[in-house]
Parts: sequence; structure tokens; C-alpha cells
Amino acid sequence: MVDVGAVSPSLPRARHDSRAAPMEGAAAITVQAADEAALADYEAFCRDAVHGPAQHPVWVRSWIAATKADAIIVTVHDRGRPVLKLALEVAAKGPFRIARFVGGSHANGNFAALARDAAMPVPPIGEKALAGALRKARPDIDLVFLSRQNPRFLAVENPLSALATMTSPNVSLAVRLSGGFEALLDRSNRKRKVKHYKKQISKFRQAGGFRLIEAGTPQEVELLLETFFVLKSERLRKMGIANVFVSPEMQAFFRSLFLGALETEDTPFVLHGLEVGGRVIAVNGLSVTDHSFVYEFSGIDDGNPTTSPGYFLNYSSIEWACRLDKKLYDFSVGDERFKRSWSDVETWQFETLVPLNLKGRSLALYERGRAGAVRRIKANPRLWAAVKKLRARLGGETAD
Repeated sequence: MVDVGAVSPSLPRARHDSRAAPMEGAAAITVQAADEAALADYEAFCRDAVHGPAQHPVWVRSWIAATKADAIIVTVHDRGRPVLKLALEVAAKGPFRIARFVGGSHANGNFAALARDAAMPVPPIGEKALAGALRKARPDIDLVFLSRQNPRFLAVENPLSALATMTSPNVSLAVRLSGGFEALLDRSNRKRKVKHYKKQISKFRQAGGFRLIEAGTPQEVELLLETFFVLKSERLRKMGIANVFVSPEMQAFFRSLFLGALETEDTPFVLHGLEVGGRVIAVNGLSVTDHSFVYEFSGIDDGNPTTSPGYFLNYSSIEWACRLDKKLYDFSVGDERFKRSWSDVETWQFETLVPLNLKGRSLALYERGRAGAVRRIKANPRLWAAVKKLRARLGGETAD
């Protein structure tokens, strides 16, 4: 999850608000500053709405508080009642300002908050109407860039699909959990997976024993997060990738997110850890929805090549999801070998780019070209392997 732009400083409140802008059909759009009143309204709306994990009020509030994001709430009204809400932040990317989902590229599988009882389909959200409302409220914004949107969520079609500009350059992988864990193993190389899992148990016992941790207290959240930050930093350094988790703002966000989740009835975000010989050697960060677990990030200690703590923790997390009768374990964005070893579902998410001025049109053109280049590189295994090897060398390590 790579964050592509620094959050811009807040602008005067008066520039954040707009009157309703007419839309196609019977709908209208309003834009508000994400102040306490607007956030309370967003939270109340989400209690009876379908929304992605990164649109959960705990995520939105945690991000805004930790990063001081210049955030706005865009609301779509149908016949006078709100049916859709977008929690966006205005962020700087070079000389440009973009409006994006709160959380930037840390936000995966995005699905804007949609009222459960909204008449379907929701009145079409026109590009001109959205652009007009935002121009009036925030003339400093150059481009609306809504990335990594799921085409459907909880069997509901994404109401923003009419605004789709292009397919996301990275595939999202998942595995169906129908029939439970035993049935899943029967479908996905049971013998090899169980053998490897038992082999790891034997090694962990020899190393002093092991335990699985589901962070249920503030102390456990702190332990697992602190370990994750250290493990992830070392792994990204070896891969030659910039560490987007290192800043105090990002670390404050994740602390607020997982600590806040402990106080939420539906526990929307959870940390899993693997401790071996009294030391945590693997951490997974997960989102929890009504029907799925979503794998958001991981940190592993790969210093011992004879153990596979990441494999063991994923195996355990998937088994746990099955016990909770979840229907899907979503590995989220990114095509990795360990994900492919489980997955039987591919999802190609979509991106929405709405330029608000000439600068925005030039940035949108660049983003389309960049996405196409990324897609072509990753579609060529040899080229992608060479890019990763070069990236690791530039980061100070050789890739084996």
C-alpha cells in the first residue's frame, strides 16, 4: 500500500462548502468540510449503509486526526434524502491538488457509503454534476482521482461504476470459503499445505513454542504494531521500496485505527500475530466485513530461511475466517505467489478520474499513461522480475 501524495494543509472553511448542484435525474450533490458535524453525520449514515473497510467511520476519523487531512464529505441526494457519501481528502501531488478517498493508496477495495434502502439503481452520478459541485466548493482542486474501487461489494453494484475511467493496473485476489476450511483445503492442494503447516509447527516447538495472538487489548495492539513497523521497515529496505509506514503520522493513524476498532461493536479492523520462542515474528493487519476478511498488510521476520512465518499466519487467519463463517478471504491488491497459492477469485477494480480544469486534464492523461505502463510491465513476467531486481539493487540489496 503505497501512498502517492503528501496531504495538503487545510484551507479556509468557507471554501469547503457548496449548495446542492443539480444532477441528471432527481439527484443533487453537496460538498461539506469534514468538521465534527459532518463526520458525525457521516458516521450516522454509515450505520445503515454498505461501504468498504476504508470508508468505515473509524478509518475516516483516524486518518483525518492523525494526518490533519484537508477532508471533505461529498453527499449525493435523491429526492431530498442522502443516498451516497464520499469521504475524500484533498492532497498535493507535485504542483497538483487531487481529491481522493481518505487514506490515499493505503485505502484498498474502495466502495463509497451507500444507503442500504436506496432505490436501485441510484440516479446516475454525472461527471459534469460532480465536477460542478466541487469546482464551486473547492476551486483549488485539479483532479478527482478515486482509485481501487471494487465493482461490487456485499452483492451490491458500485453506484460509481458509471464514472469508471479505466481498469486498475493491479489485480485483486481472493479465495472463496464456501464449505469451510476442510473443503477449501480439498480444493487447493491439501496434502502440500497441511504438510508444510505441520512442519512449521514442529520447527516452532523446537524454537521454544509458539502462540497465535489476536490483538484484543491496547497492550496487544501496541506490541503487534511496534513489531510490524520494525519488520516492515527491514523488508522494504531489502526490496528497495520506500517505507510509507515510517512517518509519525502514519504510525499514529494505524494506532488510532486498531485501538479505535477495539471500542467498536463490529470490530472492523484486527491484528493477528505469530509469536515463537517469546518473540513476535509475523503480523497481519486485517479488515473485517460482514462476509469477509481483507488482508491489508503484513510484516514478517524472514531472517531464518528454514521457517515460513508468513505462510503459517495466513493459513491460521484463513482457518479462523472459516470458523467465523466468512464467505471470502480477500488478499486485496497485488499479485504475489503466496496469494496465488490460495486464490480462486480475480477482481479487476476500476479508477475514476474527473478533471476539474486544464491542469487536471494533463494530470489525468499522465495517470492513464502510467497505469497502462504498469499494466504492461506486470503482464510480462521477465520484465517485471527485472524491474524488481533493479529496484532492490537501487535500495541497497541484491534480490535473490
